[in-house]
Amino acid sequence: MSARDVQSQGPAEASEKTIAFLLYSGLTAFDLAGPLQVISRLAETHPEIRPVVVGERIEPMASDAGVDLIPDRAFADVPHPYALVVPGGSIPTLRAMSNRVIRAYLRSAAESAAIVASVCSGALILASVGLLEGRNATTHWAVARILESYGATYRRARWVEDGKFMLSAGVSAGIDMEVQISLDYDPQPPFGRLDYHDTGLYLWSRRAIASLGAPLLTAGPKRRTRQHR
Repeated sequence: MSARDVQSQGPAEASEKTIAFLLYSGLTAFDLAGPLQVISRLAETHPEIRPVVVGERIEPMASDAGVDLIPDRAFADVPHPYALVVPGGSIPTLRAMSNRVIRAYLRSAAESAAIVASVCSGALILASVGLLEGRNATTHWAVARILESYGATYRRARWVEDGKFMLSAGVSAGIDMEVQISLDYDPQPPFGRLDYHDTGLYLWSRRAIASLGAPLLTAGPKRRTRQHR
């Protein structure tokens, strides 16, 4: 999702556009806070934009930053957002893939949303309910094989757009996917571009473990998707 997608709407289309950010227990806080900060800044000059954090229940939820986060609204309060953003994480994200309430909300909200986006491994939650099957997509490189196991075509890119779906690769890519100029954010890594082929033994082993565990990690969500169909 980019700022230009929202800013391109003319005065006649200036009705409220709710952008729902999914909150679930254990997610990566920056996956949520980074894009949310950008959209909140955009909303200051575009009053039709209304960012809102949604969750299964309005109660504190843990994050990987060691702080609790509380959604603004429950899923039932925001059934048809204009845009839907799904943050990622680690093990809690894999658990969210099997959460029946989250799965039901994503299916329903994504069906009517104009834009469906994910940050990092949040793409796995979208994929787990069949939304990315047959589509080009990206996610954190360490879980690319898991994404592919759901029928998505993994692209090694910072963000990928396929129809109304926009997926970003990692935490910082989630900011790039939104807007750069308002944050004066112009990333120029001091050590050059990322080299995915030279990740080092530790990072390579993490990806290998995730890839080998893909059949086990995806078995439950795939079973629920077949039952839903």
